[in-house]
Amino acid sequence: MRLIKQGKVKDIYEVDDNTLLFHFTNRVSAFDVILPSEIPFKGEVLCRMTGFWFKILNYPNHMLELILPDKMLVKRLKIVPIEFVVRGYLYGSLYERVLRNEVQIPIEPILAAKLPEPILDPTTKFEAKDRPVTREEIVSKEWLSSYEYNMLEDVCIGIYQYMASKAEERGFILADLKLEFGRTHDGKILLADSIGPDEFRLWLKSSYSPGRKQESYDKQPVRDWLESIGYKKALEEAVKLGRPIPPPPKLPEHIVAEVSKRYIEAFEKLTGERFR
Repeated sequence: MRLIKQGKVKDIYEVDDNTLLFHFTNRVSAFDVILPSEIPFKGEVLCRMTGFWFKILNYPNHMLELILPDKMLVKRLKIVPIEFVVRGYLYGSLYERVLRNEVQIPIEPILAAKLPEPILDPTTKFEAKDRPVTREEIVSKEWLSSYEYNMLEDVCIGIYQYMASKAEERGFILADLKLEFGRTHDGKILLADSIGPDEFRLWLKSSYSPGRKQESYDKQPVRDWLESIGYKKALEEAVKLGRPIPPPPKLPEHIVAEVSKRYIEAFEKLTGERFR
């Protein structure tokens, strides 16, 4: 097999003209930057959780076979250059954009407030820095037709609502979700990539309280730590000024251990399976 891409968290190998092998690594990224630290068992959690969701979601996907603990055979697709982000709560970059009056919402801008209805908030993919993108730009650049956009908007919100209901049954709140899609050689659009704690924010329902940061069972503790030491601000300034990005710091051992623990706990509670 030939390594054809080393992504932020996955290594992708070419098996043949129609098949790829995903290797889910323990690498971790935040704010589109790969960090020098790894999270133990993270790759296995992402692989197994992706397999779990692909098997139960009512939309066709590109998975062919799970090769445990951390590999997956998938159909080779032409990836749609969009990250389909569904947001059910006011958090993360959406909250920041609302405070800057870049986005209008029909509720008071309270951190972690539940939105009246889930919304699709797409961003670019394959650009140096992901950015929000409008329906009009997507259609004008022919990434999707108007019909395809409308169809995938309904699909994404439906998937989010289904996953959110499953998460609620297990004591969690699914705050948001990132999905990706790709085309087969005959034009069919399939669900692609992965679905796990790298692709969603997961909060404990028992400790949820709007107006403050939430306890997250995903990589949010990594983002929060990077923000607390000023790295996020330094990164944003470098991007704004066109300067080289500052080298990312190594994560403290307690952050690494806590995130690994939370990934495993999220996997066990959401899937009902024992990790080990």
